[in-house]
Amino acid sequence: MKTAFALAFITITTLVAGCGSSAHESAQPASAATVPERPPNVLFGHIKSMTGSGGEFELRFDPAWWLTGVAAQRAALEDTGSSDVPNDYYVVDESHRLLTFVVRSDADVTVVTHGDGGIDDVSISAAELAEIVKGRNPRHRPLFSAELPFWIRIGDGYPNPAVQIDQQYQP
Repeated sequence: MKTAFALAFITITTLVAGCGSSAHESAQPASAATVPERPPNVLFGHIKSMTGSGGEFELRFDPAWWLTGVAAQRAALEDTGSSDVPNDYYVVDESHRLLTFVVRSDADVTVVTHGDGGIDDVSISAAELAEIVKGRNPRHRPLFSAELPFWIRIGDGYPNPAVQIDQQYQP
């Protein structure tokens, strides 16, 4: 079974050559400076609605924080009075403000299903996800739960569409 969504933030450096264009600017040294690339914008939360619009979809998303380690323990302690963190994670969902994202029709989407050997991730289309969010199951898949949260990866260029959407299994 593949992981629903692997978050690996790898800092990639690029070389930037500098040239001063003015006599008042000093030229940069022959060795180039390194500038880290911005990590991908990945959010965790619940999809509240997804509607079609001209080959794209509009996603209404309630973001939350998936916490592990000390952050999870301290948040659980503050919320419940106990630092116990069952299953090694704790979700904080304080505001229920909905954010709007465009979803490309060719976005990579996976949902969690009951498989032969347990739980599986299945690739589906954005159009099928929109139907599932509406409470339908057009392909009659053995969905684990339509209520499970998702990870969404947001693209870099305007309108910054969701380019990857992966449902997160929660025991």
